[in-house]
Amino acid sequence: CSGVANEGLRAIGRSCVKLQAVNIKNCPLVGDQGISSLVCSATASLAKIRLQGLNITDASLAVIGYYGKAVTDLILTRLATVGERGFWVMANAAGLQNLRCMSVTSCPGVTDLALASIAKFCPSLKQLYLRKCGHVSDAGLKAFTESAKVFENLQLEECNRVTLVGILAFLLNCSPKFKALSLSKCNGIKDICSAPAQLPVCKSLRSLTIKDCPGFTDASLAVVGMICPQLENVNLSGLGAVTDNGFLPLMKSSESGLVNVDLNGCENLTDAAVSALVKAHGASLAHLSLEGCSKVTDASLFAISESCSQLAELDLSNCMVSDYGVAVLAAAKQLKLRILSLSGCMKVTQKSVPFLGSMSSSLEGLNLQFNFIGNHNIASLEKQLWRCDILA
Repeated sequence: CSGVANEGLRAIGRSCVKLQAVNIKNCPLVGDQGISSLVCSATASLAKIRLQGLNITDASLAVIGYYGKAVTDLILTRLATVGERGFWVMANAAGLQNLRCMSVTSCPGVTDLALASIAKFCPSLKQLYLRKCGHVSDAGLKAFTESAKVFENLQLEECNRVTLVGILAFLLNCSPKFKALSLSKCNGIKDICSAPAQLPVCKSLRSLTIKDCPGFTDASLAVVGMICPQLENVNLSGLGAVTDNGFLPLMKSSESGLVNVDLNGCENLTDAAVSALVKAHGASLAHLSLEGCSKVTDASLFAISESCSQLAELDLSNCMVSDYGVAVLAAAKQLKLRILSLSGCMKVTQKSVPFLGSMSSSLEGLNLQFNFIGNHNIASLEKQLWRCDILA
């Protein structure tokens, strides 16, 4: 809203005495006066604040830190003129006692010092998402985890100064309630020459995402398996350097049973890895994505049909599976697949139509794009699978 300025926010603050959420995005005329007035007026009710692309300074964050007594969710994006001092004062004002979720993207003011202050003075913080925060390093993570006592969920994306050493130190000191860690496009996350003398064991961690980190290979994945024995959800999308040798130790170390596994783009994983996965975790596995795993063949589908009893979603896009593999899946009586993707499976032809049709009792979504089934056969399938959404 290019026409909205400080006076408009002041009017909202005066008139909306029970305002609970505000989203101010790309408003060039809004400055510190408007933000300060709005936050001060709604201090008792304002629970969610989102500020993006604004010309505000440290002063606005200081006001949020002092008057944001009801704030539970705070999202700050592209605040180029807010410095380290702004984030430090916001935390030290000690008004954000109820802050539970915080997301910061492309804000140069987020530094190690700022991160340590946020952890220290926001005692209820449970979730933190940092994206494109280039000044955050291993030291900041270490200081953060030493103060964050109820913290549960950390997501880092394109934070390239953070390394695997910092992540290991974080896990060594993390809250006993810590459940989820996500590392995406972090170029600093890569193999280290030697593991620290003391490896952490994080039994509370249930969900791990290491996505599109090109330097992360088998050696590091084996270490992850040793320190996270209770994983249920694993996402290794885009780790093209990972092979069976790295994945197998991670899979075998999981004691509680994997539920959701995403291996999109792990092009060096083979049938051996998939077979071992489903044999060990077939009783718990509900979601499996193998998109782009070009070495996966019908042998994996045979193992899935024999071992999986809870599998509801299966993505085989761009895998080397054929009509025979589809027939094997359809014949598995204990399998009740709801979602199946065969997009880009060039060996799947019209011969698979009767097998797919026999899955009508459970199938709700079917992706048949970019293969050789043909429009006439798709029409036939739509009649057999009348409850199923077919993408072709």
